[in-house]
Amino acid sequence: GPLDEGAGSIIVVTATDAPLLPHQLQRLTRRVALAIGRMGGLGENSSGDIFLAFSTANRGVARSDSIVPLAMVPNAMMNPLFDATVQATEEAILNAMVAAETMVGADGIRVPELPHDRLRAIMEAAGRRSR
Repeated sequence: GPLDEGAGSIIVVTATDAPLLPHQLQRLTRRVALAIGRMGGLGENSSGDIFLAFSTANRGVARSDSIVPLAMVPNAMMNPLFDATVQATEEAILNAMVAAETMVGADGIRVPELPHDRLRAIMEAAGRRSR
């Protein structure tokens, strides 16, 4: 039968070089859902969404043979990172939608690609220039 509206899942991996502690990465990851919501996703019952964040900063802190210096962004300075996470997630979703090609999955379910000509017309009607 037909798929339920909103069926599907999304996996988002957020990578940063900002020196964030684990609890700050959790806070950053929660902002991914805001971007998905702004793009129309509602986290329906059938979605199996996975969000993950990691930082490449503070290399070597897992060493156990000596005390190591640790840097961190103060919590009061996290807002620009939250904003960047939402914007980057929205852009990644748009890029995936535009780049997607028609595909046939399990049980012969066909998902068509986004019609670029219709998208251009909609964007131009909204006052956005197409490239």
